[in-house]
Amino acid sequence: MWCFVPNQVQFRHFEKSELNSGGRLVDNQQKRRSKVKIKGFEVAIGLLMVVVLGSFGPEWGFWAHRRINRLAVYRLPPEMAIFYKRNIDYLAENAVNPDRRRYAVVGEAERHFIDLDVYGDSALTVLPPYWTQAKEKYGEDSLRKHGIVPWYIQAAVFQLTEAMRQKSPTRILRLSADLGHYVADAHVPLHTTRNYNGQLTDQVGIHAFWESRLPELYAENYDLWVGPAEYLPNPGKAIWEAVAGAHAACDSVLAFEKELTGSFPNDRKYTYVERNRVLVRTYSEEFSARYNSLLAGQVERQMRASVRMVGNLWYTAWVNAGQPDLAPLADFEWDAEEKSKEAADQQTWLQRLLKIRPEAEDN
Repeated sequence: MWCFVPNQVQFRHFEKSELNSGGRLVDNQQKRRSKVKIKGFEVAIGLLMVVVLGSFGPEWGFWAHRRINRLAVYRLPPEMAIFYKRNIDYLAENAVNPDRRRYAVVGEAERHFIDLDVYGDSALTVLPPYWTQAKEKYGEDSLRKHGIVPWYIQAAVFQLTEAMRQKSPTRILRLSADLGHYVADAHVPLHTTRNYNGQLTDQVGIHAFWESRLPELYAENYDLWVGPAEYLPNPGKAIWEAVAGAHAACDSVLAFEKELTGSFPNDRKYTYVERNRVLVRTYSEEFSARYNSLLAGQVERQMRASVRMVGNLWYTAWVNAGQPDLAPLADFEWDAEEKSKEAADQQTWLQRLLKIRPEAEDN
């Protein structure tokens, strides 16, 4: 999840690998390998923390996902833009829905990541690119435990293609918004490793550093405009290539931070800033500048790649659907029933979370 969760706040960032296949919190590396009893209240507190922290400064998670979806719209041809531009605010605002659901909806959490290193150094060679073959080889439970983002994106593209073919404006919009989110997550290097927050290398907090602090300081200067959308003859291959590219960046993400930490005392590595009347510890501008320089624009490149891929997949779904005429959908308005459903989805996700039934005790 591209999210603004300052590492300096002294409670845990509930990340992808801390959730089991049901989207519930797991306390440590050992427990994530088995079911645990978790109370809805515990998870709710964690989610509430995320919500509260999201009000600090630029909401990296929300900001990035919304920005990626919004810019992807401008890559579309006129035949699609006539509908997508009319609904650009919806696509941007609802780009964050998967993150809202991940703590409350069973099966959502694993759609955001894949722990490639669990499968060994040859993961990208041994993992089947398509879901059916992957299930046959590893079993669905095992796959979901370690994340399914590249396979789920393929499923989402197929669903969007069908929605295009049926000319269903509500499904097109919802699926397009969700697809943009998963694609963006697949481009985050630390979403492709079980060492997602540096917890295995004594670098806890690096996840928020990469995707929160650096954009907070430098996103203003990012160039995220890319050219027109391109058709992808093999979406699955393109998606896996994107995941492979993100995973290849993991070494530098971790190694450069480790290298810098060795030469920075804590009083220079960290600083305190005030956000919403709260004094929080964060990475210093000096340390951040050095790290950003070593990464040589990596965060910006991954965001650009996300914008490019989202636009390409939307366009590919439209072409594969037979290039349906979307002009009649341009005047689409949510009816009262749909508006009510959207409002319920937006306003009650935390309430649903509080009602999660606890798992049985481990034997």
